[in-house]
Amino acid sequence: MNHDGYDDEYLSGILRRVRTIALVGASANWNRPSFFVMKYLQSKGYRIVPVHPDETEVLGERAYPSLLDIPDDVEIDVVDVFRRPSATPEIARQAARIGAKVLWLQSGIINEEAARIGTEAGLDVIMGVCIRTANRRVEREG
Repeated sequence: MNHDGYDDEYLSGILRRVRTIALVGASANWNRPSFFVMKYLQSKGYRIVPVHPDETEVLGERAYPSLLDIPDDVEIDVVDVFRRPSATPEIARQAARIGAKVLWLQSGIINEEAARIGTEAGLDVIMGVCIRTANRRVEREG
């Protein structure tokens, strides 16, 4: 996969087939980008599982310290990442380990090692793209 750009059809296909998103770096602080992205995704009907070692709950959802702490009966489709690029290879390993289908690195987050780990594990990998912006674009929202 070429990570220089993603066409709307590809992104739309992913966003239509997923239901549960683990949001790594989720924050209960209302002025953090992860907060308003989570709130938006919830409003679109996605189940969001917040992942952050310092949070216990975000927007009414129980938060988990890591992807590996999410209960086995919660099937994660997408791991959406709000963390620095250097943290993403380990997150990619954990995403593969829990059986996620997509590794999505938010705007400004690009790490080729994480992409390789995800791709080799069979995950779709998206880097440097905001999931909220992508969803708004493919749904043709203002």
